[in-house]
Amino acid sequence: MFKFSNKKLASSLITTLLVSSISLNAADSYGTVNGEEITKQDVALVLRNQNMDFNSLPKESKNKVLEQVIERKLLTEQAMNSGVSNDSSYKEALEKLKKDLALEVWMQKEYSKINVSQKDKKDYFEKNKAQFKVPATLEARHILTKTEEESKNIIDAINKSSNKKDEFIKLAKTKSVGPSGPKGGYLGKFPETQMVPEFSKAAKSLKKDEYSKQPVKTQFGYHVIYLEDKVNSKTLSFDEVKAKINQVLLQEKFRNHISKQTTNLRKKAKIVIK
Repeated sequence: MFKFSNKKLASSLITTLLVSSISLNAADSYGTVNGEEITKQDVALVLRNQNMDFNSLPKESKNKVLEQVIERKLLTEQAMNSGVSNDSSYKEALEKLKKDLALEVWMQKEYSKINVSQKDKKDYFEKNKAQFKVPATLEARHILTKTEEESKNIIDAINKSSNKKDEFIKLAKTKSVGPSGPKGGYLGKFPETQMVPEFSKAAKSLKKDEYSKQPVKTQFGYHVIYLEDKVNSKTLSFDEVKAKINQVLLQEKFRNHISKQTTNLRKKAKIVIK
């Protein structure tokens, strides 16, 4: 059953009206309730997610959604037939809704007026390139031991082996006390800044298919590291980030636009704080 607290009533009604205004094809019908069509808008209100495709849901989920739509329509019809529209609390909520909805629609229209030029986006990119730097990505394995001597013994064993990587993996499975041991010490791919500083510094100093010749001490113990691959850091190109920049600048310009309007309105308004 649908329940609304007093605090959420107006916002729920606004959501209902705004979702109803989405350009959906109202002709698509999933059935009727007392002669009233069950439309895409009705389904969208229950889903509350514009990106969710109702038609792709499993049959059981579809039925649950439709049951909620039916319940909503039946309760709405019951509420309207009860004469609730003559109730003072209904009228108060409706007046509040009108004002809140007016603000929502007006804000949307004001936002649609905001434009960001290509020059604005390129200037932002040039001034903020550091924001778009992607750190180096490392792909590594490690063997974690409790003592430095254990790590040194492991390094000696790898040094003597003809197939360094296979030996490393075998020792990781049998000697490592870290959770990645059963996987041959494999840590996957990760940004160089993800690991603790001592580990990251040692790992990124290695070349591909190299392993650390000295134990690397961290707060977790002693590590022997094998670097499988490394992709150097890079700065994303303008084309790769221009959509993100556009969104950032749109929001910034919109905030400034609204702030200016608010400042001007405050100057003219009579405001009394109790």
